[in-house]
Amino acid sequence: MTLRIDIGGLPPGGLRFAASPLAELTAMLHVLAEPAHHPQLAGWAADVWAGLPPELAERLREAGFLWRSSRADFLVPARPWPTLAEELDDVDRIDDETYAAAALITTCGSNRVHFAAPSPLADAAARERALALAQARGALQEAFAERLLADPAAVRARVRQTLEQCAEAFFDAAWESVAVQLATDLRLKKDLLQRQGIGAALASVSGAVTLAPDGDCITVDKLQDNATTARGTGVTFLPSVFGRPHLVVIHARGWQPVVQYPVAEASPPEPVSLETVTLRLEALAHPVRLRLLRTLARGPHTTGELAHAWGLSLPEVSRHLAVLRRADLLTARRHGRHVRYTLDLSDLTGLGADLLAAVLR
Repeated sequence: MTLRIDIGGLPPGGLRFAASPLAELTAMLHVLAEPAHHPQLAGWAADVWAGLPPELAERLREAGFLWRSSRADFLVPARPWPTLAEELDDVDRIDDETYAAAALITTCGSNRVHFAAPSPLADAAARERALALAQARGALQEAFAERLLADPAAVRARVRQTLEQCAEAFFDAAWESVAVQLATDLRLKKDLLQRQGIGAALASVSGAVTLAPDGDCITVDKLQDNATTARGTGVTFLPSVFGRPHLVVIHARGWQPVVQYPVAEASPPEPVSLETVTLRLEALAHPVRLRLLRTLARGPHTTGELAHAWGLSLPEVSRHLAVLRRADLLTARRHGRHVRYTLDLSDLTGLGADLLAAVLR
């Protein structure tokens, strides 16, 4: 499963790297809403919650679904500005229908929900559908959707005021603390883009982001199966310190594609592909293969030894070993007439972390 961004015919300058205060604030808000996704920031999140004014804490819980499981598209800008205030001004210029549709998609809990014409702000049937979807998500979502559809201007003003209060409460200090990291990363990406081209720049973003051989498509290795286009608009890449480990992609119809990527750690591990994770899960789903792994965990064994240990035929053992080898869980080494198979314990040990990284990416 992948997300594909069509960049065929992209004009010069169509691929942009820039820092966004609003996108980084949204990443911080996600950390506060889902600290379990970011154990390295658990202490920071606890300190922020402890220091928040009660009214602001309540506001963040009230609108947390705008950034908890996915990000409202208007919170990850395609054309960043130097300051949070300027980016919020840009959000204010979005029309009510576009703003409401983006907010309702996150409120209703699925990026597969679409609110195209007729708008729920004007059409009674569309409004009832939106409210029903929000109600299924919970009381907070239903109340937010009701307020948004009844008075979008008031809700928009309240969301902006909440984000401005976050700036004073914690964002300004946190933004200052990551500014050098973001600037350093941007210099590296822009230099790679200028000197070595799009492929090299994308490779430095993440091992999960690749350029197709023909140069016309960016592929993002995520648990999604979707496509969008950057033709005529370009695509923006935003580095994030607080967003790690997530790779956030804005790809809804009508929105310019944006990728918010985690700034690499000092020694970042190479991400394991979804294909490899899937192959390993499938390989481990068979009870016979689990028995073989139990034996192999104790040391190298030949096909004959494994067949004898479990009362299996040689062809049957060979078939199961082939599946485990395709999943890169085994290595084979010849010793004279015999081939001994060895379990890669590090890959098996890391499967849980690899799966979690793939899900959170």
